Amino acid sequence: MASKRRQNEGGKTDTKKKKQKKREETAEFSSVIEDEQVKSELKEAWSRRSRCSLEVITLDCHPFPHCIIKNFLSKETFVENLQRELLGLNFHEKSNDLYKFKQSDDLKKRTDPHITGLRAALFGRFRSWLSDVLDVELDPTVDISCARYEHTDILLCHDDELEGRRVAFILYLVPPWQSSDGGTLDLYTTDDHFQPQSIVKSLVPSWNTFVLFEVSPVSFHQVSEVLSQDKCRLSVSGWFHGPSLERPPRHTEPPVPRSPHLPRDETLLLEWVNPIYLDISYQEQIQEEFEDSSEIQLKKFLKEEKFKEVSEALRHAQIQWMKRGPPDKRCYEVASPATLPECVSVCWELLRSEAFFLLLSNFTGLRLHFLCPADDDEDNEDGKKKKHENTGDGEATGSSTKSPSANASSDKELSTPVCCGELRRWSHGSYTLLHDGEAARAEYALDLVLPFGCADWQSEYGGFTCYIATEEDEELLTVYPEDNSLALIYRDKETLKFVKHVNHKSCSDSSGSSTCRTFYDFCFVYYE
Repeated sequence: MASKRRQNEGGKTDTKKKKQKKREETAEFSSVIEDEQVKSELKEAWSRRSRCSLEVITLDCHPFPHCIIKNFLSKETFVENLQRELLGLNFHEKSNDLYKFKQSDDLKKRTDPHITGLRAALFGRFRSWLSDVLDVELDPTVDISCARYEHTDILLCHDDELEGRRVAFILYLVPPWQSSDGGTLDLYTTDDHFQPQSIVKSLVPSWNTFVLFEVSPVSFHQVSEVLSQDKCRLSVSGWFHGPSLERPPRHTEPPVPRSPHLPRDETLLLEWVNPIYLDISYQEQIQEEFEDSSEIQLKKFLKEEKFKEVSEALRHAQIQWMKRGPPDKRCYEVASPATLPECVSVCWELLRSEAFFLLLSNFTGLRLHFLCPADDDEDNEDGKKKKHENTGDGEATGSSTKSPSANASSDKELSTPVCCGELRRWSHGSYTLLHDGEAARAEYALDLVLPFGCADWQSEYGGFTCYIATEEDEELLTVYPEDNSLALIYRDKETLKFVKHVNHKSCSDSSGSSTCRTFYDFCFVYYE
């Protein structure tokens, strides 16, 4: 009995030792945070939306309220051990239209002593302090994770608004860092419609520096692309939750004007298009393939001499390029049609011509011209349905089992086919993003992309177009830019698209050259 009791006691002692090894380490804040006078002055400045500098704390309200606290944690050994624990976590690659970086699992339930200590201090004592400064009741919701940004990683323009989020925070645990390393926290001004305009402030990460800002309709920011090839931008970030600020209705962009075809005959096709694509029997093969997959790429589409002529003109002509925004939706350049050289202008006309509308009808089976067979032809329609029923999940850009024509005709009466388009220039920093307005106005459409100047373009540079199902992360189709390859993609109402951010790898090569590559494309959308 006694012997057995001693073993139990011994077991308890061992358990205590194990618990001691995993005990929470206390995170101590800078003494300035504990200073009541500092807190009072900071609270007054925040309420007045005025700038304030108090020892290691700086409050600035331009372009929106944000606060920087240097030497946030008072004990250097705690910060170093915290960094070590964080680097030992499992990180997962995260990549979509908005970002590319590595993120840890949720830190809410981690038991590592320094991570536990930081979490307890942030959502305990510091949350209480921040509630007093903002004069807002912040709730105890724990929302915290760790992120690693390395070469070409980025988080593009967004406002952080999500139900419950009131204050965003970031604690930087980085090596010596310069603005030339990238990875800055960039803050945007906004216009009268609460849309982001331009970057007016860039915060360079620094060791043991804590940044917080109020989440609001104007809190647009980004993490700029990390340019350093050997540094890791490690940070702990999250949100303090509380009552959200009132948000005005989101601005709705005016729709892009659409036009019917231009009255141009087949002469343009004969002059510009590779003769193989004008062969009726080959067009039938293309249509069959397109109806099976809802997408196709037609290589060497333009005659070689025409393609070279346009490519040269795009590189050397004095075209006026205008940046398209706002940055929470897109960032690339479009050509002013009035400044296009003649050969580029004629290519533009080709894509809008009546003859080309008919050619697209022959390629796709869509009713883009009155000479195209009508959808109410019962035998023809049944035949199309059977083809798509046989392919099941084979459609790349939609879940419907009907043909493109059948999908569109079920939603609207016969109308005049129209199109809209632009000539785009892509270079380092270009991208498009998914956004709510686009999803709300999604409709059946045929996308056309015809690239120029991308002979040495690599997929790792970005600049490719991704199609995804609405409210899903799964990519349905990726279209990579390829010289003189006409991409045709039919999308339904449940399909959205974005162009992946063109990263810094497009500005370097094996010889160490820093010349940034550029490519161009005609991008048109056709509607039945």
